[in-house]
Amino acid sequence: MNFFKKSKALLFEFWGKSEKSSDEEQSNDIDATRFVVLDTETTGFDYTNDRILCIGAIVLQNNTIPIHDSFEIFIQQEHYDQTTAKIHGILKEYVIDQPNELEALQQFLTFLGDSIIIAHHTIFDITMINRALERNGLPKLKNKTLDTAVLYKKTLLVSHLLERKDNYSLDELADKFDISKKDRHTAMGDAYITAIAFLKILNKLRDKKNLTLKQLLK
Repeated sequence: MNFFKKSKALLFEFWGKSEKSSDEEQSNDIDATRFVVLDTETTGFDYTNDRILCIGAIVLQNNTIPIHDSFEIFIQQEHYDQTTAKIHGILKEYVIDQPNELEALQQFLTFLGDSIIIAHHTIFDITMINRALERNGLPKLKNKTLDTAVLYKKTLLVSHLLERKDNYSLDELADKFDISKKDRHTAMGDAYITAIAFLKILNKLRDKKNLTLKQLLK
């Protein structure tokens, strides 16, 4: 059995275990939980036709972001949209000799494990990853997810005197929490901004009540 067949077997074993996660496990202490904060840079926003160019992910645990525990991979893609390159800055030549989609996904899933995923507008990143998994004959992600766009709204006061938006961008959260936007629109840069924003949001939510992981995931 070659390396990729072994990896695929291990991944299927992992998905089986992920599906068995219990409510009891979700009530564990938030600080002890391993979160993976991720972001994807893509050729566009079409779930069917566009592709992931890069995945950036960092671990968040015990209220810290261990810099050594991070993951970044650029992915070889035939599809490329020059117009979106102005946003993410990833040139076509840069993704020619990178790992193919299956190899990149296998490496990412090994890093991810059964951690809880955090992202800003999680549905986009998760859907793009799931579409890539489907293309390569792999099951969809079973990990629990948290969305900083949704969590941030829970920190806001409910009052008819205050205007609340339906959606808050990552830029708005960075400005709100005074987070540097130096590496904005890179997968690792956006993952880092999201991680810091999550910690700030968590502190605000904890001020309101004794928060458990189970409550956070509701």
